[in-house]
Amino acid sequence: MPEETAPTATSTASTRPSSAPGALGCGCAALVVVVLVVVVLLVSGSRGSTDFPRVAPKDMATRAFKHSQEAYDVMGFKRTVKPGVEKIGVSTENTFDSDFCYDGGMLGLEDKTVDGAYQLSHSWALDHVPASQAVPGLRHLRRHLKDTGWRVTSFREGGRGQDWDLFVQRDDGAERMSFTWFPDREYLTAGATAPCAYDPAWKTGDSGPAGDHETPPVLRPTPRD
Repeated sequence: MPEETAPTATSTASTRPSSAPGALGCGCAALVVVVLVVVVLLVSGSRGSTDFPRVAPKDMATRAFKHSQEAYDVMGFKRTVKPGVEKIGVSTENTFDSDFCYDGGMLGLEDKTVDGAYQLSHSWALDHVPASQAVPGLRHLRRHLKDTGWRVTSFREGGRGQDWDLFVQRDDGAERMSFTWFPDREYLTAGATAPCAYDPAWKTGDSGPAGDHETPPVLRPTPRD
């Protein structure tokens, strides 16, 4: 019977080149597939950031103001705040502000404004707000907002003259509200921001964000039945 012989060094070496390129090719192909999948997911996520509804600025202004009015009532304020502001940080305030919306950029690396998209906010403020009104008011407001679907992202009870802060949001942060009370000045500032939206009336060439000419109604206590 013929004897079995061990493969020579030459025969062993000759088998290696045929298998190594194949393994390397499979590894490279797998890596390319993984990279492509990641890129597609990131790009699709970036594109989703511009999936805004088509809503007229007037309607978004009403939405933001409604949140402010609700918070105003929950805190128990009885005064009337006319539209406008005389001196920011000192006087009462009741104003709208509009800003551009951004697309998040390719892979989130560069933000660019989205044509026709805007984000509208309502700001209000009160002077002469003592601790006897601000402290229970903010605590009650925090509980109310939490119970009505808002997520409290921050709540700080100031001590020894420190400011009080309350921040809430919902819909993954698309809609937000903030409240800050300055005890040393007895001054309260607040704001409500509506989600980004496309202005149905926007045309190519329009300048500035939509909704920058909206005027809020008077902020006042809501009559109770």
